[in-house]
Amino acid sequence: MKARAKELRLQSVRVNAAGCLDRCEFGPTLVIYPEGVWYSPKTREEVDEILEMHLVRGRRVRRLMLTEQDRPSPKG
Repeated sequence: MKARAKELRLQSVRVNAAGCLDRCEFGPTLVIYPEGVWYSPKTREEVDEILEMHLVRGRRVRRLMLTEQDRPSPKG
């Protein structure tokens, strides 16, 4: 993702690896701040789509977004 963001020459974008974001059961997740938009991409193509659509064009990729209903299971 870092390499692709660089290829797209995205300015003011920082790609960080993170530990658990408390959404592990959804597979790989990413969040775009400051909007706080959560995504769950499954392929490199979906990551590319998020970078292109959300960060370049300013449009959310709704089909890949996690929503308020996508909450982690209660721990217990």
